Amino acid sequence: MISFSSATQPSCLTCGTIKVSKLIIADSCKYGRRVAQTPGRINVEQNLVFGEVAKNMIKDSCHTRRINVLAASTFPVIQPANKLSTYLFRTEKGGHVKVISGLKNNKYRANLEVSSLHDNDDDVIMSWGIFRSDSSSLIPLESSDSGIFETPFVNKSLNKLSTELEFDASLAPFYVSFLLKSRFGGEKIEIRSHRRTNFCFPVGIRSGSPAPLGLSYSADGSINFALFSRNAESVILCLFDNKSKENPALEIDLDPYVNRSGDIWHASMDIDMNFVSYGYRIRNSGQDKSYEHQVLLDPYAKVIGEKFLGEICKQPTFDWSDEIRPCLPMEKLMVYRLNVTDFTKDPSSNLTNEVGGTFLGVSEKLDHFKNLGVNAILLEPIVPFDKQVGPYFPSHFFSPQNPLTIQSMKEMVKRLHANGIEVLMEVVLTHTSQTASLTKIDRPSYYLSTKNELNCAHPVVQQLILDSLRNWVIEYHIDGFCFINASSMLRGFNGEILSRPPLIEAISFDPILSNTKLIADSFDPIQKSTKEIQFPHWKRWAEMNAEFFRDTRNYLRGETLVSNLATRICGSGDIFLNGRGPAFCFNFVSRNHGLTLVDSVSFSNASELSWNCGEEGATKRKSVLETRLKQIRNYLFILYISLGVPVLNMGDECGQSSGGSVNRGDRKPFNWNALQTGFAIQTTEFISFLSALKIRRSDLLQRREFLKVENIDWYGTNLSPPNWEDPTSKFLAVSLKVEKEINRDDENMLDGDMFAAFNGGDEAVTTTVPLPPADMAWVRLVDTSLPFPGFFSVTGDSIPEMMPGAPAYEMASHSCVLLEARRRIDD
Repeated sequence: MISFSSATQPSCLTCGTIKVSKLIIADSCKYGRRVAQTPGRINVEQNLVFGEVAKNMIKDSCHTRRINVLAASTFPVIQPANKLSTYLFRTEKGGHVKVISGLKNNKYRANLEVSSLHDNDDDVIMSWGIFRSDSSSLIPLESSDSGIFETPFVNKSLNKLSTELEFDASLAPFYVSFLLKSRFGGEKIEIRSHRRTNFCFPVGIRSGSPAPLGLSYSADGSINFALFSRNAESVILCLFDNKSKENPALEIDLDPYVNRSGDIWHASMDIDMNFVSYGYRIRNSGQDKSYEHQVLLDPYAKVIGEKFLGEICKQPTFDWSDEIRPCLPMEKLMVYRLNVTDFTKDPSSNLTNEVGGTFLGVSEKLDHFKNLGVNAILLEPIVPFDKQVGPYFPSHFFSPQNPLTIQSMKEMVKRLHANGIEVLMEVVLTHTSQTASLTKIDRPSYYLSTKNELNCAHPVVQQLILDSLRNWVIEYHIDGFCFINASSMLRGFNGEILSRPPLIEAISFDPILSNTKLIADSFDPIQKSTKEIQFPHWKRWAEMNAEFFRDTRNYLRGETLVSNLATRICGSGDIFLNGRGPAFCFNFVSRNHGLTLVDSVSFSNASELSWNCGEEGATKRKSVLETRLKQIRNYLFILYISLGVPVLNMGDECGQSSGGSVNRGDRKPFNWNALQTGFAIQTTEFISFLSALKIRRSDLLQRREFLKVENIDWYGTNLSPPNWEDPTSKFLAVSLKVEKEINRDDENMLDGDMFAAFNGGDEAVTTTVPLPPADMAWVRLVDTSLPFPGFFSVTGDSIPEMMPGAPAYEMASHSCVLLEARRRIDD
C-alpha cells in the first residue's frame, strides 16, 4: 500500500520491491485533499518510507480496483484507444523509453517500450510506483507493503523490450514513476532519465498543449490547462470539487519534463472528472515562502468563482441574434462616464436589491441617458481589483469577478446597442494590485519594478493584454477602450520611453482591436498625476484631453491666456493636428479621480485648478451662489461648443458633491432623488439642449477635420483681434462660418453662422457682434447669466440692434453667449 503523504519524502524505488505479473489494487472511495508530488523528481539514492506508513492505511480501503501488469509477449502492442498520449524519454545510458497510454473500455493502458540500452539487455526490470500525495484519502496497494513493484520487460524485437500496465479508470488521475534495473558487465545498475531523475508519465491527466493559455476545451472533449511561468521551479495544478470549499480535492504537481513546453506549463484531463474550479500553487526561487501555500487565480481565467478561482466551464452562451451595433463615427460620440456599482446601488434608484448596483441596473436607466442626449457610456474598471486601493489597481484582466454578472453585462450591452448607445470600458493594463496572481506567478517576467508596474514591452505581457482586449470585444461586444495610465504603455524594459512602443503598434494594427475606439488617458493612478507626453497614435488613437481640462478650468478662474482657450475650442490642434483631427479629442471638465463639477466651483484647490467663487464650501450668499451657477453652465457650454467629443462625469448633472475631497472613498453613490431638485432639472435640460445643438449643428460642432481658416474668426470686444498675449484679458469671441458651397436654397438648411463669446472677467462687457449673412438675423440660443428657463432657447430669442448696422450685446461677468444666424421670416 502507498501512503501518499509519504510521497513528499526522499524516496527510492529499489527498496522492498516485489516482482509481479498481475496485481490487485484497492482504492478509497473519495478523493479528499491530494497533493501529487512529481515522481520524476524522486531521489533514488535515499530510502523509501512507504512500507512504514502503509501498514496503518489498509483500513481506509473501501473497495477493490484492478491494475494488471502483463508480459509484452502475451498481447500485441496497445490496441487502438481513444485519447492516446505518447511520451518519449532519453536514458542516461543511451537509448530511449517510449510510453503510449490511452483509455479504452474504462481501462487505462500504458505500453512501455525500451530500445537500444546496451548489448546485454535481456534482463531489464521496471521498478515503479503510483504517486498522488494525500493526507486523508489513499490508494492502498494490497500486493505490496512498500507500494513498489518490479515488472520484467520481454523481448519484442531486436534491441527492443516491452511491457504493459493496465489501470482501472476510476483510479485516475495519477502519475507512474519508474526506473530501469539491469545488469551490465556483471554489475547490477539502475538506469534513469538523461536528467538523472526517475522516468515519469501521467495517467488520466495528459501532457496537454501549451496553447491557448488559460483553460480551454479540446475537440476530443478534454480540458486543457496552460500557464506561463518562466521562473517557476514547480507548478501545482489545484482542482476543487463541489465538496472542497477550502482545500483542493486534488493537487497535481506538474512534471517539468512532461507538462512543460518552453516557459509554459500545461496539462489536460477528461471533461467528466467533475471538478468545478481550479488554481495554481507556484514555487519560485527567492520568493516569499508564504506564497507557496496560496492557490493563485489563472491570469487567463474567463469565469471567476468563489475563493477567487477559475471556474472549470465554458463561457456562458448568450443570444446575440438581432443585435444592432451602433458603430458610431468617433466625432458623433457624446460620452457619459459612470461607475456601475455606484450608479444604481442607492435605494433612490427604485431598483430591487438584485438589480441595483449591477449591469442590469445601468440598462434600467436608459431614459436618463436619452434625456441627457448621450450615445456612449464609459464604464470605470469592472474587473476584480484590490478594494483597499480602488478600481484602478486591478488584480485580473479577463472577466467581471462574479460569474452571474457575465450574462447581465452582455444583456446590458445588447440593450444599450438596441437604443443606439455604445459601451466603452476603462482598462488599466500598466500595473496591478499587490493581490494580483501575476505578482506570485512570475514577477521577473511580468513586472518592471517592485511597484507592480507591468513590463508592457515584454512579449508575454503584450500577449496577455491583447488576448484580454480581444476577449472583451468578442465575448462582450465592447465598442472601445479608454486606457488609463496610457503613457506607461510606451516604456521599454528599462523604463525608457519608446518612439515605436510595440504594444501600442500591436493594438493599432490588430485585426479586431483596430476597429474599436482606442482612447489614451495619461492619468497615472500610482502617482495621482497626468503625464504630459506625445502619444504615438498611427491615426487610430484618440486621447483624453487633459489640456482641455486644464485650460478651461484656468480660464474660468482667471488664470490663463485667452489664446489657450481658443486652442481648446477649435479642437486642440497643438495635439491632434498631426494626422488625426478633433474627432480624436475627448474633452472633459471634471474627472472621476478629482473634484466633482459642483465642488470645482465651491472649493479652491490649486492642484485641481478650482475656484470657490468667493467663499469656501457651503454658503448662503446669493452673489456667490449665482456665480457658481453661472460657472457650472459655462463649463458645460464650453465643453459642448468646442470641437471634440464631450465626456460627462456621473453625478455632475445633479450637483453631486464629495465635500471638496478628491479621495474616491468620499464619493457617494448617485442620488436619484437629487434629479428632482431645481438645480438638477435646469442642468439636465441644459445638457440635453447642448447635445441636441451639437447634433443639429454637426457641420460646425461635430467634425472629423478641423475648421478651415476662412471659416473661423476671432475677436476682442469691438471686433478687433483678441489680446492673445495679455494675461489680464478675459474676453474672447469667435465666429464659426458655414461652408460657402452649402445650398442656402435648401429649405431644410435654416441655420447659418454661429457667434460665441466668453467673458471670464469680474466685470460686465459690451461686445460688438459681426453682421450676419445677408437675409439673416442673429438669434440668441444661450446666455449663461440669465435666469432659468431663459438662459437657453431652442427656438432662439431675437437680438435688438443697439447700434445701427452693428448689433452689440451686453454680457454679464463670468458668462458665455451663443448666437446663431437664421433666415428672416417675412411678416
